[in-house]
Amino acid sequence: QVQLVESGGGLVQAGGSLRLSCAASGSIFSINAMGWYRKAPGKQRELVATITSGGSTNYADSVKGRFTISRDNAKNTVYLQMNSLKPEDTAVYYCNAPITTMTSAWDYWGQGTQVTVSS
Repeated sequence: QVQLVESGGGLVQAGGSLRLSCAASGSIFSINAMGWYRKAPGKQRELVATITSGGSTNYADSVKGRFTISRDNAKNTVYLQMNSLKPEDTAVYYCNAPITTMTSAWDYWGQGTQVTVSS
């Protein structure tokens, strides 16, 4: 059974940093692009950043220059380094990955990790 497990959220002051991790486990054959999304109260879920298996990245305009996405393909893990955090970055952050096993292909989501940035 495939799972995505996130860690690294928390409370930080504006201007601070946090690093999120998301590890995929199970009988994994391949993982395509991995990404981070976030959902703030009263807002729709939005894309934060994605990274392909080859390392190509894409960022939301609101986080460019502050956040960095990376991945370790050997560990099936994706990271999100968040610097210069702002109160508007407060949200639940979700990891996403389309994963292929020997028997199926599915779009998996993590359970979410809360990031709170105080002013």
